[in-house]
Amino acid sequence: MIYDKLLVYKYIKDGEDSRIGMRVPRALTIAGSDSGGGAGIQADLKTFAALGVHGMSAITAVTAQNTRTVTMIHDIPVEMVREQIRVIVEDIGVDAVKTGMLHTVEIISAVADELGKINAPIVIDPVMIAKSGARLLREDAVNTLIEKLIPLATVITPNAREAEVLANIKIKDVDDQKKAAEEISSLGPKAVVIKGGHINGREALDVLYYQGEFKIYRGERINTKNTHGTGCTFASAITAQLAKGCSIPEAVQTAKEFVASAIRYSLAIGSGHGPVNPTGKVVKEAEKFRVLESLRNAVNIIEESDWVADFIPESQSNLVMAIENPESLDDIAGIPGRIVKVDSKARASSCPWFNSSKHVASAVLTLMRYYPNLRSAINIKYDEEVISAAGKLGYVVSSYDRREEPPEIKYAEGKTIPWGVETALEKIGRRAPDLIYHLGDWGKEPMILVFGEDALRVLEKLEKIARFLRNNK
Repeated sequence: MIYDKLLVYKYIKDGEDSRIGMRVPRALTIAGSDSGGGAGIQADLKTFAALGVHGMSAITAVTAQNTRTVTMIHDIPVEMVREQIRVIVEDIGVDAVKTGMLHTVEIISAVADELGKINAPIVIDPVMIAKSGARLLREDAVNTLIEKLIPLATVITPNAREAEVLANIKIKDVDDQKKAAEEISSLGPKAVVIKGGHINGREALDVLYYQGEFKIYRGERINTKNTHGTGCTFASAITAQLAKGCSIPEAVQTAKEFVASAIRYSLAIGSGHGPVNPTGKVVKEAEKFRVLESLRNAVNIIEESDWVADFIPESQSNLVMAIENPESLDDIAGIPGRIVKVDSKARASSCPWFNSSKHVASAVLTLMRYYPNLRSAINIKYDEEVISAAGKLGYVVSSYDRREEPPEIKYAEGKTIPWGVETALEKIGRRAPDLIYHLGDWGKEPMILVFGEDALRVLEKLEKIARFLRNNK
């Protein structure tokens, strides 16, 4: 039954409730702190949270760094590193562990000692050099890493430069990645992933060597300098998936996709390498829910009203709303099948969903380049009295003439609406418009667009116009 897949709760007894068959996955990161928030434990904990895992941390070093440089490293006392790990394991427990920056021989040795007592998957990100070029692993500690920590690894995730040090092989292509993976595998880890971000090529290829077989993970190479924290995020995503019980190949696949998303939503902050954004997609999905909620509330108002139907054109209406910072029409929700007139009442053909409008959504997408807060619009039938009423109410009104549309725009798919909105904005000195209209063209119905900050604000403007018209008949 469908309910078998839902969370089931015990009856509340003696003031307590506990969940049956449900335990939050727990992941521990043992790494350095990045004061700029882009890598280290900061990136690890963001990744754990985004993937639904409870994150815990044992801090090995505090760094003073920004997007350009690391200016100072302060190592945490070895016994404090040990104690952080010990108390977490003793009370909370761990389902997977990830290590990152381990700066000294002493810290590596202590961490290896503590991890040897833990029965959980261990993901080692052999952090050696920061994006800025600063050394995060002392040269005299490399052998200790190889001898004491790597043999404990379930998965180790070096980038090409780190793999060159560990395997003593120059890496230029995927064949070299495979050779290095085999060589590093001989050091003791169950699985080796050689990341390909530092290797030139049209794609970013990661190579997994596991149980004597290779698996290549292909990904788009995203053109951005904002890649600070990719390695931490990748290793943490693998850790999170292992904590949830996924297999190693599955965990690496999820991590590959997750990092691509984090890079896609990376943050252009600072003057150097900006950070990736592990929570970018989560925030976007949450924003989509809020947009749908706003549209559903607006639909309720539309269907209960006695005035919206008067504004519906022959080609029907659509009410749309975009998320913040939309990238395409996929980020703008509307009414599939549009809003129609039935027995003098307005009715939504179906529930709001994304990419359900072309023309109205294109207008919003274009307008948001100049006014990001104007995220919603509805199209209504053209009426001179509506235009007049809007002006008298103090709304900013502009227009464009579709007969003046250049041939290269008119006959190109999807360019008419952006051209029209741009033209209307030029007419009013790029002020924020409330209404934009056109008088149609051959086979094209005249139309008015009403814009607002959200769907309810759009309806509020339309209702004021309707009330003005009724009161001034």
